[in-house]
Amino acid sequence: MAHDVAMVIYLVCTLPWQLGVLYTTPAKHKVHRVAGAYTNYAFFEWSLILYDVAFDAVTAIDFQTFELNIVDHSGAGTDFSAEGHAQDTISPSALHLLTLARGFITETYLAYVSWSMWTSLALLIWYFPLWHMGLSGFEAFLFITQAPMVLGIAPLRRVMARYRGFFHLLSLMGVAAYLKQDPVWRLSLTAIGLGISMTTWAATWYEQRAQGAAQERSILIWGLGLLVHCTMKMAWFSENPIWPIMHSANGGINAIGITLGVFASIDVLVRDLAAPIVHKEDDKKKKIKTAANGHFFSAAAGFGALAFALHSIYTDSSTIMRWSVDGYPSYGPEPVPWGVVTIAALALGLWLSAKRELVLSVPWYALGCAGCAAFYCFGGWPAYYGGLVLGTVLMSVTPALVRAATLHGAFKTMASAYFMYNLLCLAHVWTVAYEFVPGGEYLRERTYLVLIAMMAMIGAGVANARPQQDKVTQIHVLKEARYLTRLSLLAIVAVSALVAAKRCISRKTPVPYTTSEKSFTAGIWTIHFALDDDMWASEIRMRDAIRDLELDVVGLLESDTQRIIMGNRDWAQFIAEDLGYYVDYGPSTLKHTWGCLMLSKFPIVKSTHHLLPSPVGELACAIHATLDVYGQEVDFIVSHNGQEENPVDREMQTTELARIMRTSPNPFVFLGYVVTKPQFRPNYYILFDDGDMNDIDPTDWDRWCEYIGFRGLRRIGYARVSHGRITDTEIQTGKFQIVDNPRDYWKASYDRVPESAVAPALRYPQMFYGQGVRGHRYHVFNEPRYFAQ
Repeated sequence: MAHDVAMVIYLVCTLPWQLGVLYTTPAKHKVHRVAGAYTNYAFFEWSLILYDVAFDAVTAIDFQTFELNIVDHSGAGTDFSAEGHAQDTISPSALHLLTLARGFITETYLAYVSWSMWTSLALLIWYFPLWHMGLSGFEAFLFITQAPMVLGIAPLRRVMARYRGFFHLLSLMGVAAYLKQDPVWRLSLTAIGLGISMTTWAATWYEQRAQGAAQERSILIWGLGLLVHCTMKMAWFSENPIWPIMHSANGGINAIGITLGVFASIDVLVRDLAAPIVHKEDDKKKKIKTAANGHFFSAAAGFGALAFALHSIYTDSSTIMRWSVDGYPSYGPEPVPWGVVTIAALALGLWLSAKRELVLSVPWYALGCAGCAAFYCFGGWPAYYGGLVLGTVLMSVTPALVRAATLHGAFKTMASAYFMYNLLCLAHVWTVAYEFVPGGEYLRERTYLVLIAMMAMIGAGVANARPQQDKVTQIHVLKEARYLTRLSLLAIVAVSALVAAKRCISRKTPVPYTTSEKSFTAGIWTIHFALDDDMWASEIRMRDAIRDLELDVVGLLESDTQRIIMGNRDWAQFIAEDLGYYVDYGPSTLKHTWGCLMLSKFPIVKSTHHLLPSPVGELACAIHATLDVYGQEVDFIVSHNGQEENPVDREMQTTELARIMRTSPNPFVFLGYVVTKPQFRPNYYILFDDGDMNDIDPTDWDRWCEYIGFRGLRRIGYARVSHGRITDTEIQTGKFQIVDNPRDYWKASYDRVPESAVAPALRYPQMFYGQGVRGHRYHVFNEPRYFAQ
């Protein structure tokens, strides 16, 4: 015991010491920027604790059958005989708690794996319509979530519950899917693995109906898996390290994830086989109980809507921030450190779930509805607060709604629940993808209808669960489960706080790449939702290209990934923190655009998010930001116009952009996706002539989507760089210099100069000549173009 206490003290004291050293000393990872130096050290340091605790636990089990006898052979003294088992010297409660904790940890890990596969499914599906620019047929994989309805076959349900460890082991094929390069294979394996995992969890809940405490334990563990998922995503900058879009080259730890999953599955299987078989109630008794627990459809709708709500809004700690983000200076909360508060709110909800009279009451449900309304109707901080309230309410009713669903027939309840879930998922996508899907016009920009339906179904589920007054059995099991849940919640929140602290400390301060000449490089790039051509997460490769091109301001289009179909990701966090950028996320997810985002090395003084006129086609977005560039205010626009099929929309959008630029008194840079040929009427002339702007190079005839414009600045150069299979669209960049007399540079000269006439500090990087690097090279002209002014 003394040793364990000492280890805990050591553990607690180590945290402030390490963080203090990290903050106050020139650590290797801070000065030399060795990626992961501190992380690698931390793994070794913390693994010592895990090894020590594991060794103590195994030793206690090994020695529990030993006897220790001390006998005085002289016969003169007392017989000091200590007979009995190790339980006489090792606290039985401590040994029992260690065993319970081991099972709790392994099952929580399997819950995390299940949530990981679930959240990756739609992301993998999305890759295919993204490249088809419409429905691809692979969307049918979404309905693998209907798999739990097979539990209507009672013998199958009993087998899956009895040998759940084996089926969890089989489900790991979804994690192992990353080993296949072919996107179709990865999607297929993930879908099968998810189907097995979801069915196994549902079978467990159904077969534990008669043991309410054991069932609640499983549901609480499932909820903990979601919180672990959120914490892991925070540690990996909103990516999940065991997703099939991850591998070792982009930060994945898939092999470790599989290994831990194998150990966890075997542990569950061994424990279940060693446990006595619990005799179930007879069918007649079950039917009587079921009839007294409301209507199956209310229970199914409540559970299905709850699953959708948790998946769509709370599978990443930054989602509620990005769904409600606003322009500067009232930008709202940042993912770090406020993601910790999001996780804490969800943890509070799970903690309160034991208070059934509270969480199933009408005022509590009304509080959730109010939180949902605030989340949708407001922006910035008020919306975030509403999201926190909603998350707490949703997590608090999770055990009750899952329990209520299992009190009805498995086939009809699971089929209905996951049909409701899938229906809400499709509606959620239809609100933004209306241009590319049948019947899209009926849900165009109508997320409020989806949220109303979601809350109504959850309300039906809560009302259905409220009358249930099950007699509590296995009180000791229930107390132990809730005790371990609360310990786990505290640990998860603490770990998330450590992750946030590490990220805050290691974040780079934004500094322009070249300060001596008061110059900056601006770029525009359509990045296809941070999925590369081969369906791998691409933010690391994007970071490398942005860093090597020394882009001080970059507009990234098709950037909003805070939806179910994009995995609820916020990949820009990684680039911003690793390279040192300010971030403007652009119009929030609730604005129903595909996203435009700006990264800036210069402070953002103010910004406005625009929804450009789009009466027919998809919504077009724009950011109009004013940056403090070396003490001078310079305006930037990052925009994404509509598709070629909607010429009226594009003309109206271009006209609005021109109005914004024309009415600004500041020097200006335009970085946008216009969809027009150079010098082609009307949009090209509306943009540059009516907008009082200069095309960066009117002689470049090989353009269609991306354009750069400017005024009031000295233009130094222009370059086009190939995409390197990160997306299907190139990077366009322009180099500019701040001048003391912007009005003298309002109209541009197009006299070209050779690179030798340009100061070395103002030249483009040499590494992109010829074959370039990592698939990026100067193309079209095969070199940058430089200008006299």
